Amino acid sequence: MKKSDRAKIVVEMLDELYPEVYVPLHHQDAFTLLIAVLLSAQCTDERVNRVTPELFNLALTPQAMARVPVERIEEVIRPCGLSSRKAAAIQQLSGILVERHGGQVPSGYDELEALPGVGHKTASVIMSQVFGIPAFPVDTHIHRLAKRWRLSKGSHVVQTEKDLKRVFSRDRWNDLHLKIIFYGRQYCPARGHDLDKCPICKRLQNG
Repeated sequence: MKKSDRAKIVVEMLDELYPEVYVPLHHQDAFTLLIAVLLSAQCTDERVNRVTPELFNLALTPQAMARVPVERIEEVIRPCGLSSRKAAAIQQLSGILVERHGGQVPSGYDELEALPGVGHKTASVIMSQVFGIPAFPVDTHIHRLAKRWRLSKGSHVVQTEKDLKRVFSRDRWNDLHLKIIFYGRQYCPARGHDLDKCPICKRLQNG
């Protein structure tokens, strides 16, 4: 089975399983999503969603967040891990948003990736889910499934992103990356993978 045929099957099955998708990180606007995605590094979405209500009660805008002592931010986000580094990044990027971007989250990769704690994946999430610009953020779920589905041989997420952008239509990138994440969590885990309970892998196994 050709890669394009496998990709077509993946899209059809994902659309059937997940006709509607949503960003699993709770947020209210571009700034709160940026902070939530930053916190999600090496942390589950569920834990982030338990932490952010208290954090956003402290400060809901870049202007307010820049004034919160970094120690207080760290105290609140400690359950997310890497709290010292993340707290410093949150306070610093908030100040930069105020000083350089009028308190707004910028809509360009260069400006986003120049912010402390914001890498390419985080920037891609903001570009796709806030500004509607086609992007394909690749996390560990997507990287793993792209290999299992033989859509990419990439040894790192950068190559996987390039491969998936080639195989999937550009107008589907923004929703497909979410659907693949949902599928990986529900049906296709890294450990204890059961082919009989994984409809896409089962369909593709002979392809």
